[in-house]
Amino acid sequence: MKKELEVNYTNDFEGIKHIDEKEREYWYARELQKVLQYNKWENFEKVILKAKDSCKNSGISTDDHFPDIRKTIKMPKGAQKIINDMKLTRYACYLIAQNGDSRKKVIALAQTYFAVQTRKQELSEKEYSMLTEDEKRFYNRDLTRKGNYSLNLAAKNAGV
Repeated sequence: MKKELEVNYTNDFEGIKHIDEKEREYWYARELQKVLQYNKWENFEKVILKAKDSCKNSGISTDDHFPDIRKTIKMPKGAQKIINDMKLTRYACYLIAQNGDSRKKVIALAQTYFAVQTRKQELSEKEYSMLTEDEKRFYNRDLTRKGNYSLNLAAKNAGV
């Protein structure tokens, strides 16, 4: 049961991960809020502020990891509403997990997920630099295939 729970949350974090046009990963704060089981945005914002403080106190620009964005969401009866959100880097998500409510099991799982994924990324970049051009091309094709698979799953889960 424990392993199943860990796999489910890993899938949740992967399921809300987005990739931009420069192939950089990011997560929307409002989506992360739900996965981390924060019911109110105001409560989650407090965690984000602590994470931003950690970032700033480390001498790292919060603008690079916690950029504010505005999104339009659909409301009942066809109305629309503009809400504030953030486009979070993996580092920002890791800091959020580190500053989250430690009584929640999902926070421990998030801390582990983002720490492990960060380490994998570090190793991947080192290994990638040692690949031949052909190996890099195959690697990039595989990443694209996996990304397309994730998008397909997300679309199915969203009912698109």
